[in-house]
Parts: sequence; C-alpha cells; structure tokens
Amino acid sequence: MPASKMMAQILKILKQEKFIYDYRLIEDKKQGILRVYLKKGNEPARPIIKIIRISKPGLRIYTKKESIPTVLNGLGVCVVSTPQGVLSGEEAKRRNVGGEVLLKVW
Repeated sequence: MPASKMMAQILKILKQEKFIYDYRLIEDKKQGILRVYLKKGNEPARPIIKIIRISKPGLRIYTKKESIPTVLNGLGVCVVSTPQGVLSGEEAKRRNVGGEVLLKVW
C-alpha cells in the first residue's frame, strides 16, 4: 500500500495488538510503499475478521474520552487519532484524551 505517516501509525498499533506480524517501509523515488506481513511461519497472529472505517472525509466522527467505544468487549481494537498521536482506544482512555475515531478492527 502507499506509505503515509498515518498508515504507519495504524500499522504500529495493529502490530502491538498482534493482528499483523510486521510491516516495513520500502523506499522508492515517490512516497514509498508499506509492506504488511500477516503471519510468519508458525507465529501466532490473531486473524483479522473485519475492519470498519468509522470516520470518513465526508463525515468525521469525534468522541470524548468518556465515550471511546470498546470493540466486542475487548476482543477488538478501536484506533483513535488524538492530539497525542494515533492511539488504540484503550491507550487513549488511559491517557484521558479523546479524538477522531478512525477505525475498528476485530
């Protein structure tokens, strides 16, 4: 996929939550390419069942720190763009910040 700082931060969260094995930035003469590795050999990785994009260019969805959604009672991850950077929903709750809900993954 084409590289961007936002996509790199989202992939970092997915790697921390073990939805992907790894990702790499491949340099080219343009903006670069992000290569995503879903699984390596017998390494355990949680399968991605569904990804739902919440906030869209035509309709931005913002939330306060008290109402950050939980996904499937903690089995999934909500990704939130905050003033402190792109964070998972649980990390945003710990830091007491709200922001734009980007996507949900389970």
